[in-house]
Amino acid sequence: MSAQHLFAPIADDMAAVNQVIRQRLHSEVVLIRQIAEYIINSGGKRLRPALVLYTARALGYQGTAHHELATVVEFIHTATLLHDDVVDESSLRRGAKTANALFGNAASVLVGDFLYSRAFQMMVSVGNMHIMEVLADATNTIAEGEVLQLLNCHDADVTVDAYLRVIRFKTAKLFEAAARLGGILAGATSEVEAQLGVFGMHLGTAFQLVDDVLDYSGEEVATGKHLGDDLAEGKPTLPLIHVMQHGTPEQAALVRKAIEEGGRDAFADIHAAILTTGALEATRACARRESQLAIDALSVLPASLFKDRLLELSDFAVERDH
Repeated sequence: MSAQHLFAPIADDMAAVNQVIRQRLHSEVVLIRQIAEYIINSGGKRLRPALVLYTARALGYQGTAHHELATVVEFIHTATLLHDDVVDESSLRRGAKTANALFGNAASVLVGDFLYSRAFQMMVSVGNMHIMEVLADATNTIAEGEVLQLLNCHDADVTVDAYLRVIRFKTAKLFEAAARLGGILAGATSEVEAQLGVFGMHLGTAFQLVDDVLDYSGEEVATGKHLGDDLAEGKPTLPLIHVMQHGTPEQAALVRKAIEEGGRDAFADIHAAILTTGALEATRACARRESQLAIDALSVLPASLFKDRLLELSDFAVERDH
C-alpha cells in the first residue's frame, strides 16, 4: 500500500501543509533554515499531520486551521527526532545522515528547540485554549517518555508493561493528540474526541511496535537505519523481552548481557534467538491487537472515504516493511 494511495483524498490538504511548513520554517538565522529544512525534507511519512487532516475531514471540517495544526504536529515530531538522534548518538535516519552527524549535536538540539517554540507560536495563532491544552500536555508527556526510555536503557529487567508505557508516552501520545485535534476543530463532542484519542494512541503504539520488529527484520535500504540500533543502544524492546521470557537460559543470558553492555558484538546470535523464539511474530501480533483497538475506536465516525483511509492506515501501520 503506497503513501500516494493512503493520502490521495487529502492530497490538496497535504500540499497546503507543505506550503505552511516552508513558510513557518523561515528564520533570519541561516543555520536554522538549513537544518530544519534538511530534517523536514528527508523522507518522513507525514503520518501524524495526516491524522489531523483526516479526522477533521471525516467530521466535515471545512476551514483551513487544520493545515496550521498539522504543521504544528510535524514540527513537534521533528523536534523530538532532532533531540532523539543526539541522545541516541544516531548517524543514520531514513537512509540519510542525521542532522547531528552533519551539523553537530549543539546545532541539532538548538534547532529542535526552535521548532518546539515555533510550534507553540502557531498554536497561539489558532486561538483555541483546548487545542493548546492538548498539545501542551502531549509535549510534556513525550518529554517524560524520553526520560523513561533513558532510564530503561541497559536495564534487562524492564517488564512488558514498562516497555509499553514508554511507547504510549514517547510515540503514541503525539498520534493521540493529532487525532484529537481534527475532532476539536470539527466541533466534535467530548465523547467523539476521546475516541479519536483512543484511536491515535493505539495506532501509534502499533506503529512503534512494528518499528521495533523492523530493527531486527527490515532491509537497511528500506528502513533507512542500521539493523540492531536498538540493541547497540541497550534498549530492551519487546522482541528482546520475548527472548528473555521464552528462550533458553543461554539465549536469555545472551540478551541480558547485550542489553546491559550495549553494542552489536553478539548481534548475529541474538538475531538467531529472536527468530527461533518467534519474537518478531509475537511482537507483530501485539501490534495487530493494538491496530484492532484503533479500528474499533473509529466506529464513532460516520461513513466516508476519509474514514476508510484511516482504517487502511491502521492496517498499513502493522503490515508495512519499512
